[in-house]
Amino acid sequence: MTVKIAIIILLIGPCLLKAQEKKRLRDYGVKIGVMQPGKLNAITDVPGVKVGHTTLISGDSVRTGVTAILPYDGNIFQLKVPAAAYAGNGFGKLAGSTQINELGNIETPIVLTNTLNVSTGIDALIDYTLNKEGNEKVLSINAVVGETNDGVLNDIRGRHVTKADVLAALNNATSGVVEEGCVGAGTGTICFGFKGGIGTASRKLPASLGGYTVGVLAQTNFGGELEVDGVPIGKELEKFNFSNELLNNVDGSCMIIVATDAPLDARNLMRIAKRAMLGLGKTGGIASNGSGDYAIAFSTNEEVRIPYKPTKKVMYVPVLQNDDASPLFMATIEATEEAILNSLFAAKTTTGFNGKKAEALPLDKVIPLLKKYNSIKQ
Repeated sequence: MTVKIAIIILLIGPCLLKAQEKKRLRDYGVKIGVMQPGKLNAITDVPGVKVGHTTLISGDSVRTGVTAILPYDGNIFQLKVPAAAYAGNGFGKLAGSTQINELGNIETPIVLTNTLNVSTGIDALIDYTLNKEGNEKVLSINAVVGETNDGVLNDIRGRHVTKADVLAALNNATSGVVEEGCVGAGTGTICFGFKGGIGTASRKLPASLGGYTVGVLAQTNFGGELEVDGVPIGKELEKFNFSNELLNNVDGSCMIIVATDAPLDARNLMRIAKRAMLGLGKTGGIASNGSGDYAIAFSTNEEVRIPYKPTKKVMYVPVLQNDDASPLFMATIEATEEAILNSLFAAKTTTGFNGKKAEALPLDKVIPLLKKYNSIKQ
């Protein structure tokens, strides 16, 4: 992780805790759904997927960053992955989405950042792709960049994300543990009136259902009435949107990235992307008028990749039957719900632009409520 710091660590330390110091939802005994998570319970459980963050924290006004998701470690432009993008509510700026759905593939990594730095992400992805060996004659690139608006905690008009910051996230992306909370593109986000951020989760299907993995990464910055494993946390804490003047704004957006190693085409990946919105709904999100809630789903399966310059006119690839897609739908819903909740559990209280503060989820109150409703067995 790259961090720009212009003030002493004591002032911003809560946003700089290492991943191993943060507890996740399952660390408290809360198990979302019935399917088993992957080894890391992260999007990187899907073979080949890498994630990189650049976290920008400077002075009392800069709280933003970049998160990059690589479907696999290679030249994605030359060997594209099947994909689909779905808008649960379209008040957002998901660059590249029309070509994803028209051609059914992704040809660059996915970059997440803030609303006013989408163009910076595009510019960096173009440089990144043009400079890949084998792309010397490439004349058109569909850069995929999503966003949420972090303008409450971050001086968003300053557009502090640079091309170098985006390239750092891309070039430093790794497999393994994914840092969560107020990092990368989640540094300045707010969710359900609490500090939001980056969260991830996964599900591993049993061999009888194909043995495939589904991984989800979420950038959370939206509102509604928070529920954790069905427990009405927002209602119990009397902190939910439209309940008072401070919580009337439910806008902000959510980006959900779904990866799987199942051999799927764009049509069934679109169906998976739609199910991600059901996971968002299970957390209490309402996809408000001013919220850009998007899901991008892609397959990393090597047998369904799409060559930039095919040697044959007709492609013959294995594609999972429709009936066998249902377990993946369920896995997507569960992993999305848990990824969103992990973003909240990992995030720390953050003070930013104009002294505005987003409090972390009050776990001293939430954990007893989860026990009260038997989500955590006592």
